[in-house]
Amino acid sequence: MLEMRPACERCTADLPADAPGAFICSFECTFCAECADALDERCPNCGGELLDRPTRLGEAPPQKPAAGRRH
Repeated sequence: MLEMRPACERCTADLPADAPGAFICSFECTFCAECADALDERCPNCGGELLDRPTRLGEAPPQKPAAGRRH
């Protein structure tokens, strides 16, 4: 299960789990669309490809909430 981090690691923009516009690498580093574009869709931490993060729609199981901590 993905860790749905709540903010862009570069600019700290809010990235709610139920909204589009977040990009992640295979290590789940998380960036907003503007920062992902500025980074040429490459993670500055690991060099991996940044891809669209899926949105979490509907009721998520209570034991699996979106991440609350910001990086």
